[in-house]
Amino acid sequence: MKAITYANYGSADVLQLNEVEKPVPKDDEILIWVQAVEATKADVEMRRFKFSVLWFWLPLRIAFGLRKPKRQILGGIFLRRG
Repeated sequence: MKAITYANYGSADVLQLNEVEKPVPKDDEILIWVQAVEATKADVEMRRFKFSVLWFWLPLRIAFGLRKPKRQILGGIFLRRG
């Protein structure tokens, strides 16, 4: 399956279209087909990692990845075909 990924924090230049593994559901999960995923302003802010509150970056870096993002696929609002 294809996904827009980013391996480093930075401008939109860090985004790449890559082939990623299809997720495998666990016993108590189901796999659904998603046509599109919306990337929001929050996704852009996480990719850039520049915040106006200076002390705020450290807790976020610890949570989201110190040197590179832990979750490398942006988006979180799923749109399904109707």
